[in-house]
Amino acid sequence: MSADERRTDSGIEIKAVYSASDLEGWEADKQLGAPGGYPYTRGIYPTMYRGRPWTIRQYSGFGTAESTNERWRLLLAGGGTGLSCAFDLPTQMGYDSDHPRAEGEVGKVGVAIDSIDDMRILLGGLPLDKVTTSMTINATASILLLLYQLVAEEQGVDPTRLGGTIQNDILKEYVARGTYIYPPRQSMRLITDIFAYCRENLPSWNTISISGYHIREAGSTAVQEIAFTISNGIAYVQAAVDAGLPVDEFAPRLSFFWNAHNNFFEEVAKFRAARRMWARIMTERFGAKDEKSKLLRFHTQTGGSTLTAQQPENNIARVTIQSLAAVLGGTQSLHANGYDEALGLPTTKAATIALRTQQIIANESGVVDTADPLAGSYFVEALTDAIEQEAWGYLEKIDGMGGSVAAIEAGYMQDEIEQAAYSYAKAVDAGEKVIVGVNKFHDDQPDSTEVFPIDPALERHQVDRVRRTRAERDQASVDAALADVASAARGTQNLLPPMKEALRRRATLGEVSDVLRAEFGVYQPSR
Repeated sequence: MSADERRTDSGIEIKAVYSASDLEGWEADKQLGAPGGYPYTRGIYPTMYRGRPWTIRQYSGFGTAESTNERWRLLLAGGGTGLSCAFDLPTQMGYDSDHPRAEGEVGKVGVAIDSIDDMRILLGGLPLDKVTTSMTINATASILLLLYQLVAEEQGVDPTRLGGTIQNDILKEYVARGTYIYPPRQSMRLITDIFAYCRENLPSWNTISISGYHIREAGSTAVQEIAFTISNGIAYVQAAVDAGLPVDEFAPRLSFFWNAHNNFFEEVAKFRAARRMWARIMTERFGAKDEKSKLLRFHTQTGGSTLTAQQPENNIARVTIQSLAAVLGGTQSLHANGYDEALGLPTTKAATIALRTQQIIANESGVVDTADPLAGSYFVEALTDAIEQEAWGYLEKIDGMGGSVAAIEAGYMQDEIEQAAYSYAKAVDAGEKVIVGVNKFHDDQPDSTEVFPIDPALERHQVDRVRRTRAERDQASVDAALADVASAARGTQNLLPPMKEALRRRATLGEVSDVLRAEFGVYQPSR
């Protein structure tokens, strides 16, 4: 690369100046449309944030249900408009807190939920009929969804008014994140069962958040992020259609989850390109008629992998840039990271600054006053088209391999991400990619940033609670309910109704997961 050559993080060359000639033959009506109109490049609502601001949904969850409930109340009192829950690794992997594999991990990266007893505490005093909750959970998504529904019903909330999202995106776990349990094809059955169950029982719930976030965190480029994620989305839609679900009956509840990184204009263009691609896929490939089926509704989180442990307060600027890119890209909800998250869980101070960052953008910057203010920019439109073109190239290759599941089983996506991550790391190490405070503009002064404290007693507390749950319940009733889950897993009926009954009787998350492990097997990657 020459000294004057500039490229985005995806390797797309950037010209020094853009003009009308860069959009020669470009048709605004075809490529853009109006905000709220096909192909939704300019946003999914006619007036965007002028009519409806994005949801400020700060991601949190740590320790016990009590401590997370306390943090959620703080965020709501401070002006947060939605909840987002992080779960600890044992919960994500289907292990109870007293399982040997859970030792040392209970409550570390999120909240520990073992049974309905924990979920009652987690949701205690929260207005579940008014606030929506996003749960970052995948392999055990069905269990956490059912526990949430059970507690809401105990509180008298009408299930048709219960709103929120489960991530439920298992394919990207095999690609990038690793919190899978069952083999891919059995996992896909669980996902389509969730689609069907929510259609009948939780019509306002977003059944999946098809996630590019973790693909990007693993080292992908922006183009790979949207290409691999949209490919996974195609696989989920096809699986549901193959299971007999009419596309317009489940597609309106699909949602996406993107990462926001520092290359500002590439990130804005990425969001716009993804929205246009999904609208065309749902229309042309799946024959969707309902306009809501064509909408790429998405949540954004600022890039965790971009945060630095060195000079951590610099991360406030990074998070602000990323948040602004998400807003100008038309996000429906947003989490801004705490500046100290490269060091540990966010402190109360860091979480408050992140919340205020969103509120300043919403109330002081003026970017909410008109829909898609960057529309028509020669640079932005040319970059949006370039990202879309490269993403289509990936989709064609994955389709040729037989789709996402086959591509994952062949290791294709994983290899592409590894190569991109390696190239990025090399550029940072060589100083070609500047990271302020890391490879340039160093500060040798010792950092005194406060780190979030982890209570060493919380694991013992959680272990005692799950054991107390087992001791107090009707074991024969639980055993019978778990046997029904096993029978359903061996057959073809929807798994969620028998799972719900088992959880109602105080079966634990680990016990339900173990039944499915016995019937489905455990995925062992071949590479």
